[in-house]
Amino acid sequence: MKNSFGPDYASLEDTEFVAKYQASCFCGTIRYEVSADPVDAKICHCTTCQRLHGAPMQWAAIFHKRHVRFTAGLEHLVFYNSEQNRPGRILPCKVRCSKCGTPIADEGRRMWLAFPSLFDFGHPAKVPESFEPTCHLFYGSRVVEPHDDLPKWSGHKNYSELL
Repeated sequence: MKNSFGPDYASLEDTEFVAKYQASCFCGTIRYEVSADPVDAKICHCTTCQRLHGAPMQWAAIFHKRHVRFTAGLEHLVFYNSEQNRPGRILPCKVRCSKCGTPIADEGRRMWLAFPSLFDFGHPAKVPESFEPTCHLFYGSRVVEPHDDLPKWSGHKNYSELL
């Protein structure tokens, strides 16, 4: 299978790519792997994430696209641009599985924001420290009160007011 996801991503033909973690959607149709630890992890409380995930917050681990490689299911990826309220791979966008509806990631212009709950961390799961969130974003939009000592930003990390 040739990687038709784009030149920013690793391909199956990349012999220097060494998978470190594997992820998949609920039904297993879409599978991908990453070759590095995330550069950061965060919890987002923005209303867009709340509504699109049907949850009070979104936990994401952020990877450079070059560290992501799809192994199955490219043809089942569905894209939605929430800024323009239209389907399509218009970056940044949300990525889902067309079969089971699992949110796969947020694809940014330069980064891949993966959802750690899709990764296989063993049974019982032992989440690596690098996947642990470092902060809360858009904290003013929260609908539940997390009880932790993580920094809480009014918007994006380092580009908004620390609450």
